[in-house]
Amino acid sequence: MPQARLPIVYVRGFAGGAQGIEHTVDDPFYGFNVGSTHVRVDGDDQPVFYSFEGPLLRLLEQEGYQLLVDGGQRHYLQTHDQVPPQSVWIHRFYDLSAGYSDTSNADGAGGTGGADGSWTGERVQYSIEAAALGLLELIETLQAKTGAPRVHIVAHSMGGLIVRCMIQKVVPEKREGRSATDYVDKVFTYASPHGGISFALGGGLLEKLRDTLHPFGAEIFGPKRMYQYLTPHAGPDDEPPAGWHPAEMPEEAFPLERVFCLVGTDSTDYEAAYGLSALTVGPRSDGLVQIDDAQIPGTPHAYVHRSHSGRYGVVNSEEGYQNLRRFLFGDLKVQADLVGMRLPDSSPDLSWQAEIRVSVRGLPVATHERTTAHWCPIQLPAASNGDPCPDVPLATTFLNSDLDHHEDGSAATARYALHLRVLSVSEHHGIFSFRDHLEQVSDIDDVLIIDLRCRPEGGIEAWAAWNSQFPGAIRDYDPQSMGTVLGDIDLSPGSWVSAVPLSPNAQTVLGEQTNVRLTITPWS
Repeated sequence: MPQARLPIVYVRGFAGGAQGIEHTVDDPFYGFNVGSTHVRVDGDDQPVFYSFEGPLLRLLEQEGYQLLVDGGQRHYLQTHDQVPPQSVWIHRFYDLSAGYSDTSNADGAGGTGGADGSWTGERVQYSIEAAALGLLELIETLQAKTGAPRVHIVAHSMGGLIVRCMIQKVVPEKREGRSATDYVDKVFTYASPHGGISFALGGGLLEKLRDTLHPFGAEIFGPKRMYQYLTPHAGPDDEPPAGWHPAEMPEEAFPLERVFCLVGTDSTDYEAAYGLSALTVGPRSDGLVQIDDAQIPGTPHAYVHRSHSGRYGVVNSEEGYQNLRRFLFGDLKVQADLVGMRLPDSSPDLSWQAEIRVSVRGLPVATHERTTAHWCPIQLPAASNGDPCPDVPLATTFLNSDLDHHEDGSAATARYALHLRVLSVSEHHGIFSFRDHLEQVSDIDDVLIIDLRCRPEGGIEAWAAWNSQFPGAIRDYDPQSMGTVLGDIDLSPGSWVSAVPLSPNAQTVLGEQTNVRLTITPWS
């Protein structure tokens, strides 16, 4: 049975100084309506243009949402007592700072809109706390006027920090006795600098200059300022204690499994558009945020080869939208882990890495991609004393059994594939040795095809097969006649767990006990 739709609130990222703010407020949708065009080659070697309409238009078309504007969304809320819950809203927090005389955009005295969307004072200097309080008041307005119990939040870049400020600081300080789960159902962040913004060059000097000189208010991405707006009752002069890390979000503040972090891995496209940013941040980034800083530990996430922003950035990408759609509206959560592995050589000079690519049936893009070419392979851990290596998380995927099934109705299964590659390379004293190396040739290269189906009476049916083990094209693969039925090895309620052994060839490399463990739980 389809779940009730909740309002969706979009929160945009950092606009820079006064000129950037003015440009932002001139756009009625703060840039979330921008799409992109891609070129693919058809069977006759001709270019074919594929258009992605943009996330807002897709939500209207495919999920039945409404974008309600009557002279502006603020005006719509002021003039309507009842609002449909299946609607999309833009948190226009920069409107309060447009035309502000101080061009530094540094944090300062905050201000917010009223709960009914009205103005509550003069133009004010932008601050994270003010934007977070304004977000909370917007949510309360939507709850009152739609009757929805909570909202979904979709945030890009700094917008994710505004959301976390609301969750971790504003709600505990301003709404005593309530928690963030009283307002928010799920949070999806695009390329948010949860761990701050740090630079590969300068040895820490660039960070010190930023946090001292406050160019365009960019100190909000440094640890001291982040501690102040992410910690309840922290004051403007408080310093973070030793060991504190901004990316870590307390479980008691909000359930980690209900936050999804989309991580961009393409630094080069952002560099082309914005000059020196990617050079200073480094190649393991989206051009502005380093890969490791774009995720909250313990939350589901996906890596996509997109830059931080722009027409071909993470927000305006098919990859981002398909992850967003399934996280918000899917009904199955599938976690894949590599377990029981025994690497054949424990030499400290031998490095083992895995690449993983997730493809969902019916989509023109991969929804998760970690590869050496994109600077983000999975480092396989070593073991000691002949023990198995620690479990290695490969991917967490969200599926919608109404979308991801075969359309002929004969086998209505949600299907997705895990493309697994394992590579080894030798290095000595930090220098790679390519004497016996074959570039781009992996030790293991196979695709696990997984089919899932929810039984009408409850429970899950699943089949799996390695591509190397069945003949013919994948499109001709019939899971019920060619795949292996997977049994539930965990009989506890609320989850379904199965283990898929590697193919015989792969077992010779990683050990006979190595398998891909699938953990499936209902979602939404």
